[in-house]
Amino acid sequence: MSQQIFEFSEQQKKELSDLFGERVNVSRRERHFYNHDVGALPSMAKKLLGKAEPAAIVKLKDEDDVVKLMDFASRYSVPVVPRAGATSGYGGVIPTKGGIIADVGRLNHIYDIDRENLTATVGAGIVWEKLESKLNHVDLSVCALPSSAPAATVGGWLGQNGLGYGSYEYGWSQDTMLSARLVTPEGEVREFQGNDLQKIAGNLGALGIITQVTVKIRPHSQTKAVSASFGNPADLQKALQLIDERNIALWSISFINPGFADMKNRAPQKLHHGEPIILEDTDLPVAYICNFFYPDNRDVAGLEDTIKEAGGSILPEQISKHETGEWFRTMKVKRLGPSFIPAEVVVPQDKVSKVIDEINEKISLPVLIEGMVSRDGEVVLLCFIPHSERSFKFNMAFSLGLSIIKIAEDNGGRMYASGLYFADQAEKVYGERLKQLMDVKKELDPSDIMNPETFTGRGLFTSALSMAGKMEPLMRFVGNMSGVDKTEFKDQKNIPGDIISHAYTCAQCGYCVNECDQYYGRGWESQSPRGKWFFIKEYLAGRDEINQEQTDTFLACTTCELCDVRCQLDLPIENSWLRLRENLVQQRGKMTFPPFEIMAQSLNKERNIWAEYRQGRDEWVPEDLKPKIKEKADYAYFAGCTASFVEKDIAEASARMLSDAGIDFTILGKEESCCGIPMLAAGKWDVFENIMKMNVGNMKKKGVKTVITSCPACWFVWHTYYRQWAEKLGIDYDFEVKHYSEVLAERMDVLEPKLKVPLEKTVTIHDACHMGRAGGIYEPPRKLAKAIPGVEFREMEHNRENGHCCGSVLTLVDEPDVANVIGGMRLKEAEAVGADIMLAACPCCQVQLRVSAQKSNIPVDVQDLGATVARSMGYDIADTTNDALAGWAVFEQMIYLMKPENMTNLMMELMPQMMEAMPSYMRGMMKTVKYVPGMDKLMAPMMPKMMPMLLPSLMPKVMPDMLEAVTRHVQMPDYMEEQLPDLMPKAMENLMPNMLPQIAPLLTPRMIEYIKQN
Repeated sequence: MSQQIFEFSEQQKKELSDLFGERVNVSRRERHFYNHDVGALPSMAKKLLGKAEPAAIVKLKDEDDVVKLMDFASRYSVPVVPRAGATSGYGGVIPTKGGIIADVGRLNHIYDIDRENLTATVGAGIVWEKLESKLNHVDLSVCALPSSAPAATVGGWLGQNGLGYGSYEYGWSQDTMLSARLVTPEGEVREFQGNDLQKIAGNLGALGIITQVTVKIRPHSQTKAVSASFGNPADLQKALQLIDERNIALWSISFINPGFADMKNRAPQKLHHGEPIILEDTDLPVAYICNFFYPDNRDVAGLEDTIKEAGGSILPEQISKHETGEWFRTMKVKRLGPSFIPAEVVVPQDKVSKVIDEINEKISLPVLIEGMVSRDGEVVLLCFIPHSERSFKFNMAFSLGLSIIKIAEDNGGRMYASGLYFADQAEKVYGERLKQLMDVKKELDPSDIMNPETFTGRGLFTSALSMAGKMEPLMRFVGNMSGVDKTEFKDQKNIPGDIISHAYTCAQCGYCVNECDQYYGRGWESQSPRGKWFFIKEYLAGRDEINQEQTDTFLACTTCELCDVRCQLDLPIENSWLRLRENLVQQRGKMTFPPFEIMAQSLNKERNIWAEYRQGRDEWVPEDLKPKIKEKADYAYFAGCTASFVEKDIAEASARMLSDAGIDFTILGKEESCCGIPMLAAGKWDVFENIMKMNVGNMKKKGVKTVITSCPACWFVWHTYYRQWAEKLGIDYDFEVKHYSEVLAERMDVLEPKLKVPLEKTVTIHDACHMGRAGGIYEPPRKLAKAIPGVEFREMEHNRENGHCCGSVLTLVDEPDVANVIGGMRLKEAEAVGADIMLAACPCCQVQLRVSAQKSNIPVDVQDLGATVARSMGYDIADTTNDALAGWAVFEQMIYLMKPENMTNLMMELMPQMMEAMPSYMRGMMKTVKYVPGMDKLMAPMMPKMMPMLLPSLMPKVMPDMLEAVTRHVQMPDYMEEQLPDLMPKAMENLMPNMLPQIAPLLTPRMIEYIKQN
């Protein structure tokens, strides 16, 4: 039998590392993020469940990896828990016996699309939404997909065997699949197809790891819908029966109850940077609302008459379109929760009305119901009771889920799934198939390695749930008395109350995970948005702490805002991380990324992040343009740091095009400062505030009404943050802000005749996050690109609102190697559509993408949009690729030098000078290490405590030597080397208190060895 393993031996860790390299994680802290699924268990139930954390997480990239893992697990009797989207709530991915979490998310390839036989063979880890998108590109679609399609995987849905959108026509998930490959615990690859597929459907990962699935597909067509309201569940049920009897060819049917409709109407408005987004009003009638979906090329004659005959009312088309767009946003209403008590049951279609009536009668707390109708006369009812997991009453109210299950069973229904939490109900869920599953389990996994306890349960935990079920009437009475009022969230442990609210509201659905560049660049759950929300809850509960590692996790978010787009609850995720940065860095005194300290000193001294001299800020201005730039004007062009000092083609091209378009404009010239967004993102808000005041004041002196930027980050700051900060600080602020592409797109009648030099290339465009998702500026850059003569324009797979981030600036400043992975993925998208040139309208994106292209050896040329347009107008605009690479190379060397390991090496180089600078009594103590036996062991634990006291007095004395050492390691230009004595001391003063705890464990043994030898 498999063992209970919560820690691996050093030998086992080494063996896993040899097998899977960096795709293994045994960090104690990281493993904690893999101890749960989407469900929120009551505190008492968590205690009964006991410890449930893996000893390691392994990310599998192919079937060979799976075979290797199974060999390791079999040899050591290690439990293995397959995990993909973790979108279920039945404990199916809870490692109750520790062992290994086998992350199958990378098994996500599409191996074959057979248009003739309408099948697709895919990796089991591919997300349904991604598969559907890929199929749509070739005019195909999946047959059915789960309501959690943005996160759920193909293999996961087979392992669960569920209903979803399309199940009215195509049935349960297993009915939409033809075959599956499974690796057994003994490393054998088995294929199940036809009737044999039933042997592994619904296996919950307890038989092996599914690596590949062949699914049925269909020709793609747009989905239309008719939405109807019903006054009671009896009329709704009658409509379903009549539709069945008349064989109306629908694809999918789903419905919600009045309570659900009411909460959808009351769900909070979506915020963007703290301001509400005004959407079209789509209030739903507080009734039973049923949505009938069908392909737009299908005849569904008689549908509306049937609905009316059953007592329903046809709702306006606006509502049906809205409901179609809400397919995967069921949990949006959790914003009013903030927690849900779930109960998912399957009931006969002819008992839907009776079951709903009994739920209304027997459950006093509000119950939200969403129904999904199957072709076989069954209906899944997803029931949610709003509550608060922070309340002790949550423990009692949780039992109401058992009451809903009992109501379903009394009416010929059953639970939707069993899993770990309801293992004692497995026979009711699977019926005769349970014996078949158990027989296959004995055959394939006699040692119970795969997801143990999933079918057998977890001792006291399962017994307690079983007992609660037997005492259902009493538990229901107590549960009905356990409601809560609206939960108020106040500041706690120095975390703002609204952010705490978001953490408890987060559905842990995983929609934000796979498309988050911080996650796919690093690969671990802690880096994902849902992982950060989970951390906040654990921190508040005292189960985790805010240390430098967690601070770095919040800092590393690139602020791309794709998580905000994908979150089905419309949580203001990116804005929350931004506020936490200030909380962590300025209020708690945690360390920002070390390079930001150098940038901060450069900003304070020379007003730019590149450590250039201020007087060179306007040297980008060509001589022939200088007379055309006004001293004062309604318009001002704000170039920003990178366009002013590194990629000067951007600034020159922008100014030339504005001039040619007939815009009279001014510039701030040498008085221009960095916009400040690096400091905002770094948590150094005091520096940002000073810069903001300076820029706003200088712009007012010029009489400016409209600020035009070429950098999206500068646009974002001037458009949003400066305005908000001005309001907060009581500063007058009435600037209009535009990106140059917006201004020029409005003047294409003037500009287009001047575009005469053809560019015979295939181009694509990269959407910069800071003006795309942050500002909705998508079409103006495309309008400019398409106006260039001779170009063939192609869109990348991920574009506009769904465009992927380049990986800059925060990831680039923190971990350049990770940034190259992220940037490389974006470049591969351009390569995939055959683009010769990727156009960017952002200088920071250009630096990042150019570096990634060089490091990844991807043959896509990255060019500035404006410079490319200006060249088409006949201007000789220099290519700045080499300037960008050279400029970044200096910063990259500095970044690596400031890593703890390399700073330790640097301090060892300075050890003679540090020893010389020590007080005489300290030098005498150090000598005893060499001459007194055992003194080295005594000093080892003391030195990390002594260093913070010593270094402040040592640093000024050794700083000249440190500066010299830094210049040996970093090949910097003269202007930077000249400024280093001004920049480095203050930066090190800010860094050392937080960096020492990271350096001390590395430095202490080497320092002791140095003393012994010298």
